[in-house]
Amino acid sequence: MVEPLLSTDRLVKHFGGLLATDDVSIDVRPGEIHALIGPNGAGKTTLVGQLTGLLAPDSGTIRFAGRDITRLPTHARVRLGLGRSFQITSVLREFSALDNVALAVQAHQGHSFRFLADVRRDRALRTAAQGGLDAVGLGARAAMPAAALSHGEQRQLEIAMALAGEPKLLLLDEPTAGMGVEESQRMVETLRGLKRSCGMLLIEHDMDAVFALADRITVLVYGRVLFCGTPDEIRRHPEVRQAYLGEDGA
Repeated sequence: MVEPLLSTDRLVKHFGGLLATDDVSIDVRPGEIHALIGPNGAGKTTLVGQLTGLLAPDSGTIRFAGRDITRLPTHARVRLGLGRSFQITSVLREFSALDNVALAVQAHQGHSFRFLADVRRDRALRTAAQGGLDAVGLGARAAMPAAALSHGEQRQLEIAMALAGEPKLLLLDEPTAGMGVEESQRMVETLRGLKRSCGMLLIEHDMDAVFALADRITVLVYGRVLFCGTPDEIRRHPEVRQAYLGEDGA
């Protein structure tokens, strides 16, 4: 059996009297797209905060790429290959798409700060940045200011910036949020193409996108894992249909 790329064992996190994650055990396999779904307040964001190192669990363990990372800081997890689309909170709107990704590549390579003019002369950075844009379908938009990109394209740009660290696993927080049908479909195709190079754990409320992308789906309700299975198993599970999919399970 293939060893999971990422796994948690009985993670618990309290906020005062609120039990936000309650004995959560999940795993993500290499090259897998694993969706994390559940109603608002289910504990999804708290769980991802623990995976990234922003929140320390009260108990339980997290393993990534064969190592216990439970107490590692965020930057150390990034160096091991744990990336996230929301690590960079916003693009630099006045800079081109290529400039944005080139600066992200530079940051992930650990160089000291250099002026943008220097980055623009660095052929290796530019080549790597162009590759990131190509990977998310924005290669033809390289010279366009980020401000001129559509909302969906800006989300694709953020993913290209996250890819600058060459992650083994990407954590994606609602990658289709705020998108229309066409933009959402483009994002689904983008993520499907990225599956060849890295695994993904995504939080997503768009169930059409979830069922189109996910190899497996974990359902969280009130901080606990209700069920984990394939999309077909999720569709058939009566408690999932009642608790989250809005069906009566009949």
